[in-house]
Amino acid sequence: MNAKRGSVRQLRWHRVIVAGLALSLAAVMTARPVPAADLSPAQIYASTAPAVVFIVAVGADGTGSGTGSIIDAKGLVLTNAHVILDGKTDAPAKKIFVYLKPDRVIGDSNTQANLTRRHVATILAYHKDLDLALLNIADAPIPLPVLAFADPGGITIGSRVLAIGHPESGGLWTLTTGVISAEWKNFTDVPGKDIFQTETSLNRGNSGGPLIDMEGHQVGVNSMIARKAKDGLAITSINFAIKSDVARDWLGNQGVQIAYAATVPLPKQEYSSDPPAVSQSRPASETKKQVAAVPTKPQPTKVMENQPEAKPETGPGLPPVRPFSLDRLIKGLDLVEKDLESQMEDMQAEIRKRRR
Repeated sequence: MNAKRGSVRQLRWHRVIVAGLALSLAAVMTARPVPAADLSPAQIYASTAPAVVFIVAVGADGTGSGTGSIIDAKGLVLTNAHVILDGKTDAPAKKIFVYLKPDRVIGDSNTQANLTRRHVATILAYHKDLDLALLNIADAPIPLPVLAFADPGGITIGSRVLAIGHPESGGLWTLTTGVISAEWKNFTDVPGKDIFQTETSLNRGNSGGPLIDMEGHQVGVNSMIARKAKDGLAITSINFAIKSDVARDWLGNQGVQIAYAATVPLPKQEYSSDPPAVSQSRPASETKKQVAAVPTKPQPTKVMENQPEAKPETGPGLPPVRPFSLDRLIKGLDLVEKDLESQMEDMQAEIRKRRR
């Protein structure tokens, strides 16, 4: 009889252990860190578009336009060299105007309400082969919003990206979205000119504008498009952006140090001393400016917005994965508990029979 009572107590302890395991597993699984959701395109646009500028360059060949991004709160702007070089002479444009984004953009460059925040800019340096240029906005309304750089090493083929710019025949501060299609090294045989190929829509006027990742950081400088093959066949969705590390290294050679965006905001370092003269290239030792590319506004909190159910990666070379399901675990534990209860009832019935 004592042995049977001991068996009943043991079964009861089994029930307690099983229930405890269920609670522990549920707590562990629900407490696992969940990867942060990407920002939505609307959030990214609201956060980054104020740091994108419209550039108009006036030269002997007439007037050209393009896009640029503010990389320092005191008025440094990164763009393409071909945006500010005269198309006929390859000399720097005689006059450059930079337009800051209005609170609301309606229409194109013919809509005067979009172009009220005009400032004169000067060319600090440019590199024709890399197709990069550095401008300085005169009498900039400090502090300006800044578009932070990110390490392009975290971007792979298939990564989602966005572009903001001023495409020909389109609206100003236009947003387009897409993915990275390919990567190139030493593009067009230019040493160090590493680029992303993207199907994100770009057109003339997007030149010099930012290619932005889904965390709202600049990972490229939009520069080139392909629209016609040698035999005249139309080409679509082939666009190119210079990687942000190429621009960062070149800016460093101009004495402008750019810090990649970090999880913990870095302290803003002041931009000081006189701007450098226009140059094709400049050793970093000639200047001592320090610029940390940290936005003047905190990035919006990342939120989950109708995110699809996460599914494990499978494929060649990957171990078989059985996705965790809390519902399946609870159902399994419920079956175990019912089985234990059934065994206990059988034992209690047997004990009652023997007592008779």
